[in-house]
Amino acid sequence: MLGFAPYRHKAPRRNSITPDRQRAFIAALAASGIVTQAARTIGASLEALYKLRHQPGAEGFSAAWDAAIDRGIARLEDCALERALSGEERPVVSQGQVVATYTRYDTALILFLLRHRRARRYGGTVEQTREAAVRERAEASEALLDSINAKIEAMRGRLAE
Repeated sequence: MLGFAPYRHKAPRRNSITPDRQRAFIAALAASGIVTQAARTIGASLEALYKLRHQPGAEGFSAAWDAAIDRGIARLEDCALERALSGEERPVVSQGQVVATYTRYDTALILFLLRHRRARRYGGTVEQTREAAVRERAEASEALLDSINAKIEAMRGRLAE
């Protein structure tokens, strides 16, 4: 994920988002999945990062951003699965004191995960499952093509120098 071709400013300023800061942002974004938090980690504004993301020549940075968000979403799915399986410890309070705890299992979360991860068996139609698989393959192919194009453009830039 960090092997992307970073955007290089033509006339960098003191506060420019350098290739090292771009990689630090992508690493923080992959770890948290939260753009605001990752921006805070490198000391950059959201406005500057979104502007950089849409610059011509920043396709590698943009693709890495998308991949980092996907990793954050996968982490969120893992946390939801853990919570569904392990439950959540809840206190029992009497007269302002915690007298006991119990484990609460979120049935709605369990059903949601089953329907979406095992749609064929737990409520989704075969057609929905097929459409989701086709959509995922198309997105993966598009991301790969974007990555290859960014690398080709980077090589052309190096040859032009």
